[in-house]
Parts: sequence; structure tokens; C-alpha cells
Amino acid sequence: MKRHLIAILFSVFPVLALAGGGEGGPMFEADIDVSDKLSLQRGARLFVNYCLSCHSARFQRYNRMGRDLGLTDSQVIHNLMFAGDKIYEHMTVAMPEDEAKEWFGAPPPDLTLIARRRGVDWLYTYLLTFYEDDKRPFGVNNWRFPNVGMPHVLWELQGIQKPVYRTEKDAEGNEHQVIERLELVQPGKMTPAEYQAAMRDLVAFLSYMGEPVQLERKQIGIWVLLYLVVFTILAYLLKKEYWKDVH
Repeated sequence: MKRHLIAILFSVFPVLALAGGGEGGPMFEADIDVSDKLSLQRGARLFVNYCLSCHSARFQRYNRMGRDLGLTDSQVIHNLMFAGDKIYEHMTVAMPEDEAKEWFGAPPPDLTLIARRRGVDWLYTYLLTFYEDDKRPFGVNNWRFPNVGMPHVLWELQGIQKPVYRTEKDAEGNEHQVIERLELVQPGKMTPAEYQAAMRDLVAFLSYMGEPVQLERKQIGIWVLLYLVVFTILAYLLKKEYWKDVH
């Protein structure tokens, strides 16, 4: 009974699946821009609507996110908070971890650091490459992450894709089928270009969460390198001055 109930819940509450086995398929370039606050705001909206029901971001606070994304506390509360959380609290979920482990074998992973763990290109590719597979429990599989353990909750936006196969031979001459490409067979609410842009926004937000200070770090890094260059020149000139009589 519990398994049927949770299957229904997963069809209602969106999640991002990151449980499966192996790696495969192509790798697409995300080409994100974490300095684009409008992109991050759109990504945050997608995250709280399609991910936060089951996947937490327990190292990220709502008010810190709002400040970094150029939003007021009021805007965050009215547009990005749908539970009883306080603006200063972390982005957690109500799903009990022990029950999630019982239902799925493992609780849905926290997504705060997922971009640092997987990489933005991996996440972008993953979000684009779900396809219909009747052999899987939720009726979908993923080209980038075969045997994925969660449903494709963004299917209403992307639509439904089916794989187109080609036949290949292995080293022993045995033939087997591999996916050549994915074909959109049922359009979603977004065009493919719109969906790709939306996934870039979502991945950009995940990248921001993984390291909120990355822009400041890069700016400081430039100044540090400039300082080292100037210091090296001064040190070299000082060395020449001290050693001029010796040489």
C-alpha cells in the first residue's frame, strides 16, 4: 500500500532523480552564467516548484538566497516559499529521511552541492535526456544516467522523448543496440529551445548554491594574481640591487 501511495505522490510532487547506475550517452555544454541574476531567479523558481518537495538544500538559507539573487525578503516569501518555513531557515523538506529510505532504498539526496559533485554539464545533460522506458518502475529512463530511479517530473514542460536505436558490434562480434538519439514524440508546454533555456537557468541556480561566493572568489583571485606579479617584479629588482656588487 505504501509503495502505491508513494508512486502517486511522486506523480504529484516533483523531484529530480539522481539515483541510478552507470554513466552513458552524450555530454552537452551547459553554458551557464551565474552572474545573470534574472537567470538565477528563474532557476530558483524552477527549483522550489520542481525539486524542493523531495530534495532539500539544507546548506542554503532563504534570506541568503534572496540577497544574492537581488530579491527582497518579501519577494522570497511570496514567490519562493510555499511551506511554513521562516525566511532565515534553511531550505529543507518535510519528507522524513527514514521513511524515504524505506520507500526508495535511499533518501532523495540533498542538492546544495550537487553541481560541485556532478558538474554543470552533467546536470544539464541529465535534465535533457529523459526518455520513455516501459521497463522502468516510473516508465522513464535517462540516457546520461541509465536506470535512473526517479520519474521525469519535468515532462510536462519538455514533453515525452523516445530513443532511436542503432545496431553496433562489440569486440567479440556480437550485435547489440545502442541509443543514437532521442526523438520528441509528444510536445510539452515549452519548445525544445525554451526547455533548454529553462534547464540552463535551473543548472545555474544549482551551481550558485554549490558555491554562493564563486563570483567574489574569482574577482579576488584576479587581484591576488596581479599582486603576485607585482611582488615578483619588485622581489626580482630587490634581488638585483642586493647582489649587484657580488656579480
